[in-house]
Amino acid sequence: MGPFQDKGYEDAKVVIAALRSKGVTSIGAAGFCWGDVKIPTAILGAEIDNASPPEQLKHFGKILSAKSEFDSYVKIFPGVSHGWSVRYNLDDEQAVKSAEEAHADMLNWFTRHN
Repeated sequence: MGPFQDKGYEDAKVVIAALRSKGVTSIGAAGFCWGDVKIPTAILGAEIDNASPPEQLKHFGKILSAKSEFDSYVKIFPGVSHGWSVRYNLDDEQAVKSAEEAHADMLNWFTRHN
């Protein structure tokens, strides 16, 4: 591992120990790509996204689905912009609905791949 991974790993050990002391038996994690994909991977994308356009995410989905050794899932949320699932206007009913749906999808993914 490199310096960033080492620091993240060391920081996570403290958090995991604290969770275990409270009876938590499993956790999920979201992360960023550092190389070849070798685990179940879900991508929840925004329709309006210059950093990760839907066409690119769909392409990733095709590549991931060709790897039968693990499960993958790509979903594009219509009408939302990059970062919508954590930075949304609480007064915008559609934004709240999309964020809640993404959160539920993520929790279901973690439950399924626990």
